[in-house]
Amino acid sequence: MARIPRPAARILLVDGEDRVLLMRFTPDDRPPLWCTPGGAVDPGESYAQAARRELWEEVGLDLDCGPEVAQRTCEFLTFERVEVIADERYFRVDIDQHEVKAGALTELEQRVLTGSRWFARAELADWPETIYPADLEQLLSETEPARAR
Repeated sequence: MARIPRPAARILLVDGEDRVLLMRFTPDDRPPLWCTPGGAVDPGESYAQAARRELWEEVGLDLDCGPEVAQRTCEFLTFERVEVIADERYFRVDIDQHEVKAGALTELEQRVLTGSRWFARAELADWPETIYPADLEQLLSETEPARAR
């Protein structure tokens, strides 16, 4: 059976201490995992609109996420057990600090999203649970905003 296309927006949310926010999911059919905030693009929505909506729903921030900074295609089984081929677009948002408080989680997210944590880059490589994307540290380095000289 062919995989279903799944356009998705993902947010690299980085705080003033250069930590990245990851969300912890505990689905019934696999071990716990961590990933960046984000999710599927709704019908009629742009990737940028989806990024803003997802940032609000999962993190409680209502911000323009700026331009896409990266794109990747990957195949996986969703939490609803649907085989997809995802076209993921990444947006980087740098903030001073934020206390995560979900704005509007879906029923599925309420069931499987069990928390969030700000990760220092040094923690990413040997974290005991799976982190997606696997090359998150490299992606963060490649998308760092230019520093004023």
